[in-house]
Amino acid sequence: MKTFKLVPVFLLLILASCSSVSVYSDYDKNVDFAPYKTYAFFKPGIDKVEISDLDKRRILHAIDTEMQAKGFTKSENPDLLVNIFTKSREQVSVNQFSAGWGYGWGWGWNPYMMYGGQTTVSTSTEGTLFIDLIDAKRKEMIWQGEGVATLTKNVDKKDAKVAEIVNKVLAQYPPVKKNN
Repeated sequence: MKTFKLVPVFLLLILASCSSVSVYSDYDKNVDFAPYKTYAFFKPGIDKVEISDLDKRRILHAIDTEMQAKGFTKSENPDLLVNIFTKSREQVSVNQFSAGWGYGWGWGWNPYMMYGGQTTVSTSTEGTLFIDLIDAKRKEMIWQGEGVATLTKNVDKKDAKVAEIVNKVLAQYPPVKKNN
Protein backbone atom coordinates (compact mmCIF):
# COMPACT_ATOMS: atom_id res chain seq x y z
CA MET A 1 0.00 0.00 0.00
CA LYS A 2 2.88 2.39 0.76
CA THR A 3 4.25 1.94 -2.77
CA PHE A 4 1.05 3.32 -4.32
CA LYS A 5 1.16 6.43 -2.13
CA LEU A 6 4.79 7.13 -3.04
CA VAL A 7 4.31 6.82 -6.80
CA PRO A 8 2.40 10.14 -7.24
CA VAL A 9 4.92 11.99 -5.05
CA PHE A 10 7.81 10.45 -7.01
CA LEU A 11 6.23 11.42 -10.34
CA LEU A 12 5.61 14.96 -9.09
CA LEU A 13 9.27 15.29 -8.09
CA ILE A 14 10.41 14.05 -11.50
CA LEU A 15 8.12 16.49 -13.32
CA ALA A 16 9.17 19.39 -11.10
CA SER A 17 12.83 18.68 -11.74
CA CYS A 18 12.31 18.79 -15.53
CA SER A 19 11.87 22.54 -15.73
CA SER A 20 12.53 23.86 -19.16
CA VAL A 21 13.90 27.18 -17.86
CA SER A 22 17.17 27.69 -15.97
CA VAL A 23 17.34 30.93 -13.99
CA TYR A 24 20.13 32.85 -12.33
CA SER A 25 20.35 36.22 -10.65
CA ASP A 26 22.89 38.62 -9.23
CA TYR A 27 22.45 41.76 -7.17
CA ASP A 28 24.17 44.53 -5.26
CA LYS A 29 24.35 43.30 -1.66
CA ASN A 30 24.53 46.86 -0.33
CA VAL A 31 21.10 47.83 -1.68
CA ASP A 32 17.89 47.88 0.34
CA PHE A 33 15.23 46.74 -2.13
CA ALA A 34 12.23 47.63 0.07
CA PRO A 35 11.85 51.30 -1.02
CA TYR A 36 11.45 50.46 -4.72
CA LYS A 37 7.76 50.66 -5.62
CA THR A 38 7.57 52.06 -9.17
CA TYR A 39 9.13 51.16 -12.51
CA ALA A 40 9.39 52.14 -16.15
CA PHE A 41 11.07 50.56 -19.14
CA PHE A 42 14.48 51.90 -20.18
CA LYS A 43 13.56 52.74 -23.77
CA PRO A 44 17.09 53.49 -25.09
CA GLY A 45 18.29 50.05 -23.98
CA ILE A 46 15.19 48.18 -25.11
CA ASP A 47 15.34 49.83 -28.56
CA LYS A 48 18.79 48.27 -29.07
CA VAL A 49 17.57 44.70 -28.47
CA GLU A 50 17.82 42.82 -31.76
CA ILE A 51 14.67 40.70 -31.76
CA SER A 52 11.38 41.10 -33.56
CA ASP A 53 8.99 43.77 -32.33
CA LEU A 54 6.44 41.01 -31.68
CA ASP A 55 8.81 39.15 -29.36
CA LYS A 56 9.85 42.41 -27.70
CA ARG A 57 6.19 43.21 -26.96
CA ARG A 58 5.69 39.69 -25.58
CA ILE A 59 8.60 40.15 -23.19
CA LEU A 60 7.56 43.64 -22.07
CA HIS A 61 3.96 42.53 -21.53
CA ALA A 62 5.14 39.56 -19.41
CA ILE A 63 7.40 41.87 -17.36
CA ASP A 64 4.48 44.30 -16.83
CA THR A 65 2.30 41.43 -15.62
CA GLU A 66 4.94 40.12 -13.18
CA MET A 67 5.94 43.55 -11.83
CA GLN A 68 2.31 44.47 -11.19
CA ALA A 69 1.73 41.10 -9.51
CA LYS A 70 4.62 42.00 -7.17
CA GLY A 71 2.87 45.28 -6.27
CA PHE A 72 4.89 47.62 -8.50
CA THR A 73 3.27 50.51 -10.34
CA LYS A 74 4.33 51.82 -13.74
CA SER A 75 5.36 55.46 -13.43
CA GLU A 76 6.67 58.46 -15.39
CA ASN A 77 8.98 59.14 -12.43
CA PRO A 78 10.09 55.58 -11.50
CA ASP A 79 12.27 54.18 -8.76
CA LEU A 80 13.49 51.42 -11.10
CA LEU A 81 14.28 51.29 -14.79
CA VAL A 82 13.78 47.91 -16.44
CA ASN A 83 16.08 46.97 -19.30
CA ILE A 84 16.29 43.74 -21.28
CA PHE A 85 18.95 42.05 -23.36
CA THR A 86 18.70 38.82 -25.32
CA LYS A 87 21.04 36.38 -26.98
CA SER A 88 20.54 33.08 -28.71
CA ARG A 89 22.55 30.18 -30.03
CA GLU A 90 21.85 27.09 -32.04
CA GLN A 91 22.13 23.78 -30.22
CA VAL A 92 22.97 20.67 -32.23
CA SER A 93 22.31 17.25 -30.74
CA VAL A 94 23.74 14.11 -32.31
CA ASN A 95 22.40 10.81 -31.02
CA GLN A 96 23.84 7.55 -32.21
CA PHE A 97 22.43 4.13 -31.56
CA SER A 98 24.36 1.14 -32.70
CA ALA A 99 24.32 -2.47 -31.73
CA GLY A 100 26.98 -5.07 -32.15
CA TRP A 101 29.66 -6.69 -30.07
CA GLY A 102 29.61 -5.72 -26.44
CA TYR A 103 29.69 -6.85 -22.88
CA GLY A 104 27.55 -9.89 -22.33
CA TRP A 105 27.62 -11.06 -25.94
CA GLY A 106 31.22 -12.20 -26.19
CA TRP A 107 32.32 -13.73 -29.48
CA GLY A 108 29.09 -15.62 -29.93
CA TRP A 109 26.15 -14.79 -32.13
CA ASN A 110 24.59 -11.33 -31.77
CA PRO A 111 21.14 -10.73 -33.28
CA TYR A 112 21.98 -7.04 -33.77
CA MET A 113 25.24 -7.71 -35.59
CA MET A 114 23.70 -7.03 -38.97
CA TYR A 115 22.16 -3.76 -37.79
CA GLY A 116 24.50 -0.91 -38.67
CA GLY A 117 23.08 1.60 -36.23
CA GLN A 118 21.25 4.87 -36.54
CA THR A 119 22.36 8.46 -36.13
CA THR A 120 19.92 11.31 -35.64
CA VAL A 121 20.78 14.99 -35.68
CA SER A 122 18.44 17.64 -34.31
CA THR A 123 18.80 21.37 -33.83
CA SER A 124 17.11 23.80 -31.49
CA THR A 125 17.59 27.40 -30.48
CA GLU A 126 18.56 28.19 -26.91
CA GLY A 127 17.67 31.72 -25.89
CA THR A 128 18.81 33.79 -22.93
CA LEU A 129 16.81 36.70 -21.56
CA PHE A 130 18.51 39.16 -19.22
CA ILE A 131 16.33 41.48 -17.15
CA ASP A 132 18.22 44.37 -15.58
CA LEU A 133 16.79 46.53 -12.81
CA ILE A 134 18.48 49.92 -12.58
CA ASP A 135 18.17 52.45 -9.76
CA ALA A 136 16.64 55.39 -11.66
CA LYS A 137 18.20 58.09 -9.46
CA ARG A 138 21.72 56.68 -9.25
CA LYS A 139 21.69 55.18 -12.79
CA GLU A 140 23.28 51.98 -11.45
CA MET A 141 22.21 48.40 -12.03
CA ILE A 142 21.13 46.87 -8.74
CA TRP A 143 19.77 43.50 -9.88
CA GLN A 144 20.07 41.24 -12.91
CA GLY A 145 18.08 38.13 -13.68
CA GLU A 146 18.83 35.64 -16.43
CA GLY A 147 16.58 32.97 -17.92
CA VAL A 148 17.82 30.31 -20.33
CA ALA A 149 15.39 28.13 -22.28
CA THR A 150 14.85 26.34 -25.55
CA LEU A 151 12.83 28.65 -27.78
CA THR A 152 9.82 27.69 -29.81
CA LYS A 153 8.84 28.84 -33.28
CA ASN A 154 5.23 27.82 -32.65
CA VAL A 155 3.31 31.12 -32.50
CA ASP A 156 0.60 29.58 -30.32
CA LYS A 157 3.17 28.63 -27.65
CA LYS A 158 5.40 31.73 -27.72
CA ASP A 159 3.32 33.81 -25.29
CA ALA A 160 3.27 31.01 -22.73
CA LYS A 161 7.01 30.32 -23.11
CA VAL A 162 7.94 34.01 -22.70
CA ALA A 163 5.60 34.33 -19.69
CA GLU A 164 7.19 31.24 -18.11
CA ILE A 165 10.71 32.58 -18.58
CA VAL A 166 9.88 36.06 -17.21
CA ASN A 167 7.92 34.58 -14.31
CA LYS A 168 10.79 32.35 -13.24
CA VAL A 169 13.39 35.10 -13.60
CA LEU A 170 11.41 37.70 -11.65
CA ALA A 171 10.51 35.13 -8.98
CA GLN A 172 14.07 35.74 -7.77
CA TYR A 173 13.34 39.44 -7.18
CA PRO A 174 13.66 40.87 -4.61
CA PRO A 175 16.66 38.80 -3.57
CA VAL A 176 16.62 37.04 -0.24
CA LYS A 177 19.73 38.14 1.61
CA LYS A 178 21.40 35.32 3.47
CA ASN A 179 22.92 35.96 6.86
CA ASN A 180 26.34 34.33 7.12
